[in-house]
Amino acid sequence: MLGSLLQSGVEIVNDPAEADAVIVNTCSFIDAAQEESVDTILESTEFRTQSRPGQAVIVSGCMPQRFRDELPKLLPEVDVFMGIDQVEQVGALVEQAIASRTQKQAQPVRPASSKKAVQARLTELEQKQGTETPDHEESLRGTESFGRTKRTVVPTPSEAPATQVTVRPNYIPHFDTPRFRLTPRHFAYVKIAEGCNHPCSFCIIPRMRGSHRSRTQADVVAEARQLIADGVKELNLISQDSTYYGLDLRANHSRAISSPEKFTAATKALAADATTLSSLLRELNGLKGDFWIRLLYTHPAHWTDELIQTLAECRKVARYVDMPLQHIHDEMLLRMRRETSGQYIRDLIARIRAGIPGIALRTTFIVGFPGETEAHFRTLLEFIRETRFERLGVFAYSQEEGTVAGKMAGQLTPAKRQKRREQAMAAQHEVSVAVAESFVGRTLKVLVEGEASGQALAKANVSSWEHGLIRQGESQSAKLKARTRYLVARGEADAPDIDGRVYIRGQLPVGRFAKVKIIGHTDYDLIAEPA
Repeated sequence: MLGSLLQSGVEIVNDPAEADAVIVNTCSFIDAAQEESVDTILESTEFRTQSRPGQAVIVSGCMPQRFRDELPKLLPEVDVFMGIDQVEQVGALVEQAIASRTQKQAQPVRPASSKKAVQARLTELEQKQGTETPDHEESLRGTESFGRTKRTVVPTPSEAPATQVTVRPNYIPHFDTPRFRLTPRHFAYVKIAEGCNHPCSFCIIPRMRGSHRSRTQADVVAEARQLIADGVKELNLISQDSTYYGLDLRANHSRAISSPEKFTAATKALAADATTLSSLLRELNGLKGDFWIRLLYTHPAHWTDELIQTLAECRKVARYVDMPLQHIHDEMLLRMRRETSGQYIRDLIARIRAGIPGIALRTTFIVGFPGETEAHFRTLLEFIRETRFERLGVFAYSQEEGTVAGKMAGQLTPAKRQKRREQAMAAQHEVSVAVAESFVGRTLKVLVEGEASGQALAKANVSSWEHGLIRQGESQSAKLKARTRYLVARGEADAPDIDGRVYIRGQLPVGRFAKVKIIGHTDYDLIAEPA
């Protein structure tokens, strides 16, 4: 998005008070996030009216995509609404918003929208959406426009902002789009696909982001090659379902292959030169340079023996797998529409660990899901203790309007959901301490991130909100001496932001790989010195 702004000549400023246009990126996945988004929009429009009458306000993200028809009526103060397919037109849309604001300045100032009225209407729309069948998106497969979907969404001058948000997104990122990275120079995220085909009862992402759409392998590799040339040492491959990558590129593809049996059959029927996650990993692994490839957001239903073999043979692929499982009890997996059984999951974990020595498994679970009994929850706790995941996080279920689960009977109270989350994380805490202890005395290859500030060390007890790790008290963190200077780094088992850290006593080059010896640990982090 920022690359498109730079290309169009739109000036980017750090202080919103100095900007000609403010882009408000919204979220509507949970009630609290949606309410916060409404607050931000209204605050931005109020600031523009009172302090910067010539400033334009643009709203982007999930909310305009989800409420494309109604949001412009509810918030006429906004100058432009931007959906997923408009990401490459952001520069032109900013210019359009500024021009629109200039024309509106002469018009009488209307009363500000009521937050209560806006939120009530959005809730009503959410409930209605849950009973409707999503529209079918336009397919570009087999046409010369494939991979260049920006042609299908360029707004015409006569269109109002409301109609610039497409009903079902078609956008696929591609290498031709200018990119402005916000990550440090030494690592980057590479989106290999957009959208999702899974029917999970708790999730609204397919309705918001459309069906799964893979980038071409050549396009992903071109981006990776450029990032490596720019000094990137870690490529984090992301999408809504990375293990489905490439399956939608096959001729006459069907989206109804989400179950393990149908997915395995579909992969066996592929041509030898077909694009898959394995083919992508092998080509990326063959690129010149010293770097890691990290695989995030895999779905358990889409693992194959070929993928396990690929990870084992590709040395540049980090020995780390992110595979959200959500639950282990068969009844809960069925209610969640996860397309896997508890036994299938146990067998898959055994196959992965046997096939990829030294692999670190990261997963997440949802507790407090509608209908979850004490017996269901105890089964999950036993599974956590038995399986001993190297990395694990827990979400307390959040009731989302417009989803199948949101209308299910047996909704648990927020207090019970939170209590179960705390119990699950307490069980994992015992595992995490033992895992950290097992590293003491070993020599590891790490990627050095930078110097750990006093503030960073103080936050060693705090975790990323995304996966809900609870870092425990002072007895463990006291091993990080307050007056000692540390570097902070990550090992193969640590993805950016969501996993543990390696604190190093000593000096090493920042943004590069190094060998360190582990000399201690906290509950979730390791302490090391240069090897």
